[in-house]
Amino acid sequence: MTEKEYAHPEMLVDAEWVESHLDDPRVRVAEVDYDPAANYQLGHVPGSVLFDWKRDINDPAHRDVLSAGQLKELFERSGVSPDTTLVLYGDFNNWFAAFAAWVFDYYGIPNVRLMNGGRRKWIEEDRPLTKEVPHPPATHYPAPHPRESLRAYYEEVRGMLPAVENGTVAFVDVRGPKEYSGEMLAPPEYSTENAQRGGHIPKAVNIPWGLTVNEDGTFKSRTELEKLYRDHGITPEKEVVVYCRIGERSSHTWFVLKYLLGYPRVRNYDGSWAEWGNQIRSPIERPQP
Repeated sequence: MTEKEYAHPEMLVDAEWVESHLDDPRVRVAEVDYDPAANYQLGHVPGSVLFDWKRDINDPAHRDVLSAGQLKELFERSGVSPDTTLVLYGDFNNWFAAFAAWVFDYYGIPNVRLMNGGRRKWIEEDRPLTKEVPHPPATHYPAPHPRESLRAYYEEVRGMLPAVENGTVAFVDVRGPKEYSGEMLAPPEYSTENAQRGGHIPKAVNIPWGLTVNEDGTFKSRTELEKLYRDHGITPEKEVVVYCRIGERSSHTWFVLKYLLGYPRVRNYDGSWAEWGNQIRSPIERPQP
C-alpha cells in the first residue's frame, strides 16, 4: 500500500520529496524539537528553520498553545506566507511536529505537511545535514483564527462521559500500557514530570501511538491502521477524543485518524493526563490491586 491510498495523501511527504524541494521558494521546512540542543543544533535539514516546541509552539507564560498573534509573528520571522507549503518534521518520531501540525490546523493554516518518518528517517537515509541557521526574508501573515472543533477542554471531556457510555463518543488514550494502567506516572522521556494520580479517563481505550508506525518511524499502511482502530471499536461514525500526557503523542494519533484515515470528527485533548490526573475530583479508572 502506498501513501497515495491514505484519505488525505497530500498531508504527508517523504524525505525524498523534501530533499528535491530544498531550493523551492514556495516550500518552507521547519524542524520542531522538544530539545533543540540535542537535535537541530547538531545538524538539520538544509534550509530548515527551527520551531522550538516549548518556546515557539506554546505560550511561555500560560499553559496554552501560542496565541494567534504569536503564531503570526512566528510565521513572519520564519519566512512563511499564506501560499507557502510548510513541511514539519522533528524528533521523537514526529511527536512535536504533529503537535505543531495540530496547532496550525487549529488556527486554520493551509498547506501544512508532515515529513514521514521525521528526523530519524532523514538521518537513517544519510541525507544531507547542516549546522547553518537560515535567515529567510520576513513575510506578512494575516492574523489567524482558532477552530475550537479540533480541540477538547477538560469540562467538555468530562461532559462527554455519558456519550462514551452510549457509544457515540470514544476516548483514545495513546500512552503506553503502564501509563494507562497507572503503574507508571510518566514515560521514561519525562520521568520527573509526573501527575498526582495514575490511571486513565473512564472508558478510554488504550491504543498506544507506537502501534501506528513501522520500525523506521514511518506510518503504517491505511489497511493496517484501519484494522487497528476498528478492532478497538474506534470507528468513523463516532466523535473521537485523543489524549496522552501533554498532548504531543495524541497529536500524532489525531493526524493518523483525521488525515490518514479520514475520520470526520477527531479532537485533541491537549490538557491530557497532566491536567486530568491532577484535577481535583476528576474521575479515573485503574485496575484494582
